[in-house]
Amino acid sequence: MAPIIFVLGGARSGKSRFAEERARGFAATERIYIATAECRDEEMESRIALHRARRGDDWRTIEAPHRLAEALSTEARDDRAILVDCLTLWLTNCLLADADLDAEGDRLAAALVAADGPIVLVSNEVGLSIVPENALARRFRDEAGRLNQKIAALADEAWFVAAGLPLRLK
Repeated sequence: MAPIIFVLGGARSGKSRFAEERARGFAATERIYIATAECRDEEMESRIALHRARRGDDWRTIEAPHRLAEALSTEARDDRAILVDCLTLWLTNCLLADADLDAEGDRLAAALVAADGPIVLVSNEVGLSIVPENALARRFRDEAGRLNQKIAALADEAWFVAAGLPLRLK
């Protein structure tokens, strides 16, 4: 099984930059960036542009806002390093599409276990704050926590990034 690296952190914590560095550290002939974001406003458009500019031209981008497990199954190869950014945006897309979140998480886990080549996954830690005031936000927080636990359990390495500083958890 190829290495699975899980990078967790808060908003603007430096987790994506750290994940990019980890993915660049593998001897791969190709780097694949699997983007889960859907550009719905100018602010998200700016974030996407910032990430693209920072990565540079040596990454091929695959957009997979909904079918992440399938994208991994298609793209994972021994000679490729894959970076998935990010699981919580993917989870949001699944939640808004009224998908079966347990089934989607299981499909993702199975795709990771079966994948060839290193995979780095980024996710937000959203459970360190106050309890959200509405039911949808509470459900999202809880589902994100469950998904993060599932992926961390599979991962060979797990990192928490805060203020740009990575802390190895596993």
